[in-house]
Amino acid sequence: MDNTASQMREDMPAADIPPLRDADGAIAPAFLQAVEEALQRDDRAALKALVDDLHEADLADVIELLPHEERLRLIQLLGRQFDVEALSELDEAVRNELLQALPSSVIARAVRKLESDDAAWLLEELPEEEKQRILSRVPQAERIAVERALDYDEDTAGRYMQAQFVAVPEHWTVGEVIDYLRTEEDLPDEFFELYVVDPRFHVLGSVATARLLRTPRERPVTEIMHKLPAVFHVQDDIEDVARQFEHYNLVSAPVVDDSGRLVGSLYIDDIVDVLEEEAAEDMLGMHGVHEEEIHDSVLSITRARFVWLFINLGTAVLASWVISWFDATIQQMVALAILMPIVASMGGNAGTQTMAVTVRALATNELGRANLWRVVWRETAVGLLNGLLFAIIMGAFTWWWFGSDQLALIIAMAMVVNLLAAALAGILIPITLEKLGADPALASTIFVTTVTDVVGFFAFLGLAAWWLGT
Repeated sequence: MDNTASQMREDMPAADIPPLRDADGAIAPAFLQAVEEALQRDDRAALKALVDDLHEADLADVIELLPHEERLRLIQLLGRQFDVEALSELDEAVRNELLQALPSSVIARAVRKLESDDAAWLLEELPEEEKQRILSRVPQAERIAVERALDYDEDTAGRYMQAQFVAVPEHWTVGEVIDYLRTEEDLPDEFFELYVVDPRFHVLGSVATARLLRTPRERPVTEIMHKLPAVFHVQDDIEDVARQFEHYNLVSAPVVDDSGRLVGSLYIDDIVDVLEEEAAEDMLGMHGVHEEEIHDSVLSITRARFVWLFINLGTAVLASWVISWFDATIQQMVALAILMPIVASMGGNAGTQTMAVTVRALATNELGRANLWRVVWRETAVGLLNGLLFAIIMGAFTWWWFGSDQLALIIAMAMVVNLLAAALAGILIPITLEKLGADPALASTIFVTTVTDVVGFFAFLGLAAWWLGT
């Protein structure tokens, strides 16, 4: 720490520095205000006193909350004191915005400091010329690792793996491994286990570091290694990899190339990010806002949402068209217009419930050919049972409200039909979309809602037209 910053800390006791986070865990407004005031005064010492001890993830949170023009100013004011690892923790939209403005030297410093997978994500969206200019400033070993990571598709194990890992020959003893770990300088800063390989560099098993340290030196390392529950290929889909990490409770796992040679290692911190992103994508996709970030621009958000709202408009027009077939029936009994939304709404909610469970089951591989029809039958039974229960409730309510036993019977029958249709649509539509190669989380909602609206209106008004003879 330089003398100016040290003096600043003496002049600004810890009690005078606002807490980083409030009781809810969000960045405290007082802390953010202190950072903004330091930036406005160009007070590097005060700024350093505020952010010097922050974890890179916390620093990224602060940067994301700053106004657009002050984000770059913070990095410029801190200079080489800026923790470049915070760039890898930023929201994608904010990170790309900063990378367009930052000098190559700052980005190159980040690439040198980051793991190969994080460095690849940092450079991915940059123009090829700028990418090569930055990599030319990076030592050869790190440059090769980053370039190799960039060669893999972004949704593969090869993109997420780290090029640094620990591998030892199968003929070594525990003592030889420990001596190697103590003397070898070119090892990862942190690792949870090491891999045992044969002469062709094929993985035979793994040894946890804790077990290694508790084992007598003379024992062969092969005697204490564990058989690996999963070995991944560089082209494996990262979501499938994440599910296996979750299934086997893995902390790390090896990655091999086409020849079966060990080329990298996956770690749980990156897999947690994958699981979180997958869950967020599914949740957003079910509401037609796939891959939208909170820091995206107004135009990009409007463009993305417009497409799905336009499709939704088309399905709404379809439902209205069905209603128009029964205008004479509605005119004869105004109560039908009052009760129509209830039938459609109940069907829509029931379909959404089934759809949410189905999409989650598909995403986690819990639903497949082995249990498909059993689950379809279960959801059909649930839809039918709920339909009968709500038929009784709505029939009684309609009879009490309008005093018409005919209308009560009509809405009761419509409720059974629509909740049964909702259950079938909620499970069959996501399954069909997945079979067709579409994302069921993204596209299911509109189709399920359309089915429940159309079937609900058609069943209710069709029964009424038939019963009333119009």
